[in-house]
Amino acid sequence: MTSVVERVLPARLGTGFRWLLASSWLTNLGDGLAAAAGPLLIATLTRDPLMISLAALVGWAPPLLFSLYAGVLSDRHNRRTIVLVANVARALVLAALVALTATGTLTVATALAALTLRSVAEVFADNATATLTPMMVERDDLSLANARLGTGFITLNQLAGPPIGAALFGLGMVWPFASQLLLVAAGIVLVSRITLPPHGRQAGDPKPDTLRELIAGFRWTLRHAAVRTLALTILIFNFTFGAAWSVLVLYTQDQLGLGAIGYGLMATIEGIGGLIGTALYGTITRRLSLGALMRIGLIIETLTHLGLALTHTPWVAGGIFLVFGAHAFIWGTTSVTIRQRAVPRELQGRVGSVNTICVYAGLVVGSLIGGMLATRFGVAAPFWFAFAGSAVFVVVLWRQLMLIAHDD
Repeated sequence: MTSVVERVLPARLGTGFRWLLASSWLTNLGDGLAAAAGPLLIATLTRDPLMISLAALVGWAPPLLFSLYAGVLSDRHNRRTIVLVANVARALVLAALVALTATGTLTVATALAALTLRSVAEVFADNATATLTPMMVERDDLSLANARLGTGFITLNQLAGPPIGAALFGLGMVWPFASQLLLVAAGIVLVSRITLPPHGRQAGDPKPDTLRELIAGFRWTLRHAAVRTLALTILIFNFTFGAAWSVLVLYTQDQLGLGAIGYGLMATIEGIGGLIGTALYGTITRRLSLGALMRIGLIIETLTHLGLALTHTPWVAGGIFLVFGAHAFIWGTTSVTIRQRAVPRELQGRVGSVNTICVYAGLVVGSLIGGMLATRFGVAAPFWFAFAGSAVFVVVLWRQLMLIAHDD
């Protein structure tokens, strides 16, 4: 048993990382429950496609608005304390949502407000959490540590969480959110056990200047070719991805003819694809340059949108989600590792926040377009838009992607 644990989670990663990993896995399970339950909750309260797309928007807008400041705080103050305070705030919002749902007083407006506040708290928790791994793990072990974190994300957030969340929602709207509340509380306890080396502002440091610190993060990102190219690619491809995925709950119900459980099942299949990507990641990265890997991944994403736009058959869509899940894990693990290796420790929060801005700027704009297209032309329209836009962007970014191969 000890040898198995050592192989999966080597002691050299440290006790602190094990606490972090356990917390990450538990909270990822809770997020997986909410990933299915949140859209289902809004879809139960209203069938308006534009309102349902707002459920995606309220999850994506807070990172766009608050990530830069969250990055400044992560580089300025104790990162563990930020994670704890943000997760306590998230737990309080979940408690309020559970109470309103249990008493039958929940409305579309209050549900959207609760989902928005929960997302705001997650912005600060996620930004600070992302900076912890490079503080506890040696540079050469970052790929291993990120792969273990990614495996938990795939297994619990994408694979187990959504179908469990959908099943719990079928038993009663309150249950998935009550379960997430308990998991967040457990995550708080685990993070409280972590100890970190000194970081943030020290005695005698100049007075904080938020604008200057923000500019420093942007300037560093723009000057580093690999990180800059990753940020640009993520911005553009989340624009098209957000348009399609913002109406995914309606797509699975209306075009594929699946119910609530089927919606969670598609997310589960995507998670299985991620596990396949986990198993193949080492072999793939040994055989392909990072630039070639990024090129292949973006072609896969483009064809994913085309395939989903064309099919009305659940098993065909399931195969597409399987391949996309493998691509998403490989892309995500590679981009995180490149950024963590390249960025100085004192800039991890701010450069990470620039990356987050690129992620959610694309998702927010894309979700608005997706909602409008689905309202006017049907649920397949956002996927056609995503295919056409992605195809154009692949051509435009094709040469720039090779810069990612030079991550140091």
